[in-house]
Amino acid sequence: MNAPHDATAQQDALFDDSDLRPLPADIGYRGPIACAAAGITYRQLDYWARTGLVVPTVQDATGSGSHRLYGFRDILILRIVKRLIDTGVSLANIRAAVDHLSSRGGEDLARMTLMSDGATIYECRSADEVIDLVRGGQGVFGIAVGSVWREVEGTLADLPGERPGGDVVLPESAPDELSARRARRIAG
Repeated sequence: MNAPHDATAQQDALFDDSDLRPLPADIGYRGPIACAAAGITYRQLDYWARTGLVVPTVQDATGSGSHRLYGFRDILILRIVKRLIDTGVSLANIRAAVDHLSSRGGEDLARMTLMSDGATIYECRSADEVIDLVRGGQGVFGIAVGSVWREVEGTLADLPGERPGGDVVLPESAPDELSARRARRIAG
């Protein structure tokens, strides 16, 4: 297998991120919507927020009756955490991966592929690095973050968001009043 030598060309061979567009950073999603988009339970979401694994960046809870608002990037990371847990990666390694993901910019995330042998998580930046992992003889799995990005983007496209302060942001796909009322009801 011949891999290009230019790092950008190698990334392009692994990913097609040309159609990725993040949602506005000031729009958040309440817990139930974040759970639905990430494929997790509310109990997991609450535990991960309380333990600092994944905390909401749009708005954190400030006491009884307040709501956490999770941004697009938060939900993307929640979905990746869920996939890592499902494959048996330890919580300590997941925490390290979350720290790494949180420190990266949006474009960097979209071009990233995470690989794991179940014990360690690797960031693969080129086809050669993927081959080196597989050549080691261990079974590995990969998570192309750009693919997860598209999944989360598609899920959130039909769900209402919210700005800090409570302004509901309806999805662009809510063309009529009935759809708009339904979206507001889902938002809580």
